Amino acid sequence: MCMLDNAKKQLGNAFKYCQVDDEVWESLQYPSQILQVSIPMRHDDGTLKYYKSYRCQYNSTLGPTKGGIRYHPNISRDHIEALSFWMTFKCACIKVPFGGAKGGICINASALSNRELERISRLYIDAFKNFIGPDEDIPAPDMYTDERVMGWMYDEYRLIKGGHPKDIITGKPVALGGLAERTHSTGYGGYYVLEKFVKDMQKAEKINKPLKDMTIAIQGFGKVGYWFAEKCYNNNIKF
Repeated sequence: MCMLDNAKKQLGNAFKYCQVDDEVWESLQYPSQILQVSIPMRHDDGTLKYYKSYRCQYNSTLGPTKGGIRYHPNISRDHIEALSFWMTFKCACIKVPFGGAKGGICINASALSNRELERISRLYIDAFKNFIGPDEDIPAPDMYTDERVMGWMYDEYRLIKGGHPKDIITGKPVALGGLAERTHSTGYGGYYVLEKFVKDMQKAEKINKPLKDMTIAIQGFGKVGYWFAEKCYNNNIKF
């Protein structure tokens, strides 16, 4: 089962518990729009290669869509659609005024030089410049993209569109209007959710020991897992 099929299966399992009508169900089966392009990039050695790139805006009922841009060689259209599907529900569950979106490039970012990484990041914005915008779709960092990449993307959008549209991209460097706490916020947030969950389970008498006596399994050690692990370490939680 592919990621998109699994996402739709999760929706199907949850639907019977939701007070929504059949038309809402139908609307959630399909993304609002997806743009797929092939970006040509000339590498430092002079070779020209094309990279499949995507941006999916799944649902904008609550507001402009929002979601990360990831660089990975296994990215596909279904992959991006599934991630934007999940972003739609993530935004809805925490009641923020955004819809769900996701983007990506099918590329091995770890094999790129710094100049190539900047080049492909700027080319992505040039390809999607009329698909994104502060009131339409707001990109953010994700796998193999960080505040440096977001800074290049913001700068490219600014050069193309003019002005200083700091609300076009989140996760930028502080000097360009980003937030100082952005880097570790997702990992720390996951820890706070776990902490709250354990406390609630203790109150419901479904868990009979505190978090400090548990051992936590962390999948991955990237932008989320690293900071989650740091929070566990600082609070003497075994992982």
